[in-house]
Amino acid sequence: MNNNNFQYQGERFADIQMLRYRLPGFEALSLNQKLYIYYLSEATLWGRDITFDQFGKYNLLIRSTLEKIYTTHKNTMADSEEFAKLTEYLKRIWFSNGIYHHYGCEKFKPEFSQAFFEDITHKTLDAEAEETLKQITRIIFDDSFLSKRVNKADNEDLIKTSACNYYENVSQKEVEDYYSTLSDKNDPEPPSYGLNSTLIKNEDGSLREDVWRVGGKYSKTIEHIVENLSKASEHAENEQQRKIIGLLIEYYKTGDLRIFDQYSIEWLKELDGNIDFINGFIEVYGDPLGIKASWEGIVEYKDIEACHRTQTICQNAQWFEDHSPVDPRFRKKVVKGVTANVICAAMLGGDEYPSTAIGINLPNADWIRAQYGSKSVTISNITEAYNEAGKGNGFLDEYAIDSETIALVRKYGNRCDDLHTDLHECLGHGSGQLLPGVDPNALKNYSSTIEEARADLFGLYYIADPKLVELGLLEDAEAYKSQYYTYLMNGMLTQNVRIKLGDNIEEAHMRNRAIIANWTYAHADGAIELIKKETPSEGTKTYIKINDYERLRQLFATLLAEIQRIKSEGDFEAARDIVETYGVKIDQELHNEILDRYKKLNIAPYKGFLNPRLTLIEANGSVSDVTVSYEESLEEQMLRYSKEYSEFSKE
Repeated sequence: MNNNNFQYQGERFADIQMLRYRLPGFEALSLNQKLYIYYLSEATLWGRDITFDQFGKYNLLIRSTLEKIYTTHKNTMADSEEFAKLTEYLKRIWFSNGIYHHYGCEKFKPEFSQAFFEDITHKTLDAEAEETLKQITRIIFDDSFLSKRVNKADNEDLIKTSACNYYENVSQKEVEDYYSTLSDKNDPEPPSYGLNSTLIKNEDGSLREDVWRVGGKYSKTIEHIVENLSKASEHAENEQQRKIIGLLIEYYKTGDLRIFDQYSIEWLKELDGNIDFINGFIEVYGDPLGIKASWEGIVEYKDIEACHRTQTICQNAQWFEDHSPVDPRFRKKVVKGVTANVICAAMLGGDEYPSTAIGINLPNADWIRAQYGSKSVTISNITEAYNEAGKGNGFLDEYAIDSETIALVRKYGNRCDDLHTDLHECLGHGSGQLLPGVDPNALKNYSSTIEEARADLFGLYYIADPKLVELGLLEDAEAYKSQYYTYLMNGMLTQNVRIKLGDNIEEAHMRNRAIIANWTYAHADGAIELIKKETPSEGTKTYIKINDYERLRQLFATLLAEIQRIKSEGDFEAARDIVETYGVKIDQELHNEILDRYKKLNIAPYKGFLNPRLTLIEANGSVSDVTVSYEESLEEQMLRYSKEYSEFSKE
């Protein structure tokens, strides 16, 4: 497959549609830039097994066992229905970095029988089979055993009821007490305690941290990451990039979180290069308490033409902060170091692969944001792939209320989606401040949801501001209405196609959108309606109708002010109340209707990406080029990664 023949859509299975993303302009980069991307990409691909292990204690053994079964028997058992079900189960594991759904966090239920699995495992592994089955049979087939990767249900021990592999033999209270004793409210630059370690209770009842570093947990894998970072450093575009990589390597070798903070600060300062990357233990969504970070990696290069949009936003960051509808006590008096770019992803890894974010804002430490600012990216070639794959699928026609609204969204939707992502990442996450003495972890298991709601509301409030037309970011003052409509439609209706009937909303971003949509609807006083229409052949259909867009913006402002107050004051009880009231439950009758309508569209609710393959080309004993190819199938890519980027497979 070449660029002239590029196909965005790949294989589809279960509830997943695989997509591909292009690397536009890669060929025009210098050889040194290509090599920089290549070795950063190698460092990114090596982190895969860390994410698998973090997402479940048995994930790597299950993946390895299933891959051996699959490769051994795929040519001889092609007609077996149970083998086909086992193959789909393996593909879901590849996609989700383990046996739990990447979004809902529930454990996959195998559709092949335990007897079949045990029999084929014996045929494949011989002498190793019995010991392997002893370790993994229960976790695969017992629905009640380690059933949820991340549990966020209120009034439960979230550590004991979550299967994520960040803790051993500890309770939620023990975790909270342990890290509260480390926290020093008088420290103006507190490290993110616990970010890069497994917390373990010893036999004598004492607690210790097994730090993820060279010489500690994940040492062999981290050594490969460090090796490739060192090679990348030789091809860096400037001295600041080399300094950043040096600090990251030092952090990987020591596990010292204060060095990680130094790295983060220096990473913020690097603005001149065309190429950037994220590599490490970053986001805490996979920990029910929001302490431990999953490993992730992304390599990127600037989309120069599209960067004008984000740079315009950043240049006016102080204006946006000063005019925010939140209490002035919670605003930043001086906005520092807000930078953002539109980028093209060159390689995805860990918790960013195969399912990835479309925008990223880092670092996460509040004190670094306050003193040094933040850096954001919006990933243009990922959104391009989503948009191209979604053309003509009938989704908008099914769920939008009328032809006028459909026309509005088709005209402005992609532009406003990108702009809302920019506002969310560039300014939303970087806005506001904690009051002095407020613990950054005060909101506990509700922290991630509140933070995402804060950033989304910032974007929603400002996308309707005349300032955006003045800055040339929107050409029409009415364009924002497309974003308001699709956001509410998603938050109240269509995002629920990702939830099984009868289940609650668990994922932080989905809870955030539900809170905003449901709270706004509850306080709308007629500005928003749910309209039911009778159709001759398909029964009753429910639609969102917005009657007063200006009133809706006022409601977003009111909710933003409250969400910022909760964040700034560390008001845990208010956070719990607003999340549990508006962000968790789904109306069952409405949910059933939305699912029925979606099923008829035959669209996979989740999308993920196959990475391009980068290859070194040698001539006369030296590297002459780095080429890009897009031919790999899901099976080929995943099996290659397990072979080439896994210490586990060598054990």
